[in-house]
Amino acid sequence: MDRLEHMLSIQQALNDTIKDKRGLHGLDPMEWMQKYTLAMLSELAEMLDEVNFKWWKNKKPVDEQALKEELVDILHFFLSMCLAAGLDAEEMHRIYLRKNAENIARQEGRSDKPGYA
Repeated sequence: MDRLEHMLSIQQALNDTIKDKRGLHGLDPMEWMQKYTLAMLSELAEMLDEVNFKWWKNKKPVDEQALKEELVDILHFFLSMCLAAGLDAEEMHRIYLRKNAENIARQEGRSDKPGYA
């Protein structure tokens, strides 16, 4: 089992535990997608607080450990969204490679999509 497969597996176990403990088994995958998206937005806002995005305030030293932990919190919800969509590590890798090649082609002007070259 590779690392991504392992993270998806333990995320599924955590999600199942939360659903059992809180009686949340009646929701369909797209309802979970909405909930995970909102939770991720909340974590993204917490991450922003760690990187001095408020230009109207005095800067503070960036707590790199706190920043990393917020990024991992975001990853938890991203993995949950992947699971809700039925996306496994193999398919994610395959789609990522295709989209990455497409993005490179766009940056190199080899795309029919306007606005890149």
